[in-house]
Amino acid sequence: MKNLFTLILIALVAFVGYALFWPSDFMPQPWTVAPATTGAAPVRSAPLAQAERLGEGTAVGPEDVAVDNQGRLYAGYEDGTIRRFDPDGGNGEVFATTNGRPLGLAFSDKPVAPADDEPKKEPTATTAQAQPAEQQPPQTLVVADADKGLLAINPAGDITILASGAEGRPFKFTDDVDVGRDGTIYFTDASSKYDRHAYRSDILEHGGHGRLMEYDPATGTVTVLLGGLQFANGVAVSADDAYVLVTETGSYRVLRYWLSGDKAGQSDIFIDRLPGFPDGVSHGLDSDTFWVALFAPRNRLLDFTADKPWLRRIIFHLPRALQPEPAHIAGVMGIKPNGTVVTDLRDDREGAFAPITSVEEQGNTLYLGSLSADAFARMPRPTPETTP
Repeated sequence: MKNLFTLILIALVAFVGYALFWPSDFMPQPWTVAPATTGAAPVRSAPLAQAERLGEGTAVGPEDVAVDNQGRLYAGYEDGTIRRFDPDGGNGEVFATTNGRPLGLAFSDKPVAPADDEPKKEPTATTAQAQPAEQQPPQTLVVADADKGLLAINPAGDITILASGAEGRPFKFTDDVDVGRDGTIYFTDASSKYDRHAYRSDILEHGGHGRLMEYDPATGTVTVLLGGLQFANGVAVSADDAYVLVTETGSYRVLRYWLSGDKAGQSDIFIDRLPGFPDGVSHGLDSDTFWVALFAPRNRLLDFTADKPWLRRIIFHLPRALQPEPAHIAGVMGIKPNGTVVTDLRDDREGAFAPITSVEEQGNTLYLGSLSADAFARMPRPTPETTP
């Protein structure tokens, strides 16, 4: 028994030494984590518990949901397809295949590329059968594809690559997108170091590899608005195009970048100290509310190691089964433009629709996306009166 204990101790010391001192690209940075202050809503809240699954069994990972001006639903899946559904969620069909990983989706009513340029077409895209132009909505689906970059898909399903890098740095993890009223496209590169398969490493490292960017359809140029972000994720433009919000998943907060007015070109904190990892963010016109999806509640171990980069190096080298796992808890928050939280929902049931990665408002309905579920979902849009 003594020899066994000695062997285990030697192995443990050797592993810790390897994790701490062996050269590695993983460079965790110390940071100060603040406790959550927005409060925790009652779990098993009625609105989330009543979420209706749509397109169930079609494919895995409808990370985001977009609605065109005919009420049809679009979702991008892990297999690279973007599928279109009737307004009731039925009759799903492949609209286009990016051969990548489509994440954020948004529709634009404006031209999305310079008129005198011939944008590079994705050569391996599979498109839906074209229909007569008069039957198609005059919209372009703009896609943040984690692998391919910023894409545009016309009503016939033809794919155009708008951008695949900025300032000489290729996109590593194109994440989310939104379109302003003037047609300007805002999008994120979650990490310029880690791809989508290693998103946990980026959050664990806290190295500030994320970027918020702007694509100008008139010139085809990309401008970096904010850099050094901790896993830049969801994007949402305000109703008046005065500012754009971006979620910093790794810092539990949402930043605001001003597009006009006296603060144009400046950024500040829209809301911070959130109770979980913010993912997608969107603005609902009818409710004048920003909807934030919480991927999972905070992890106590991860918060404990925030100022201990040496400990995060050890965690990084542990087998995946021994690393912190996100809890299977659904979360949705509604926040007014002044930063007031008016809706804070949780669902911790075993069968909860989680993780939720996006929330899109359409009239009195919220559509929910998920990175790993085999369905997307919808629920009645809650109001302060119906929120527990």
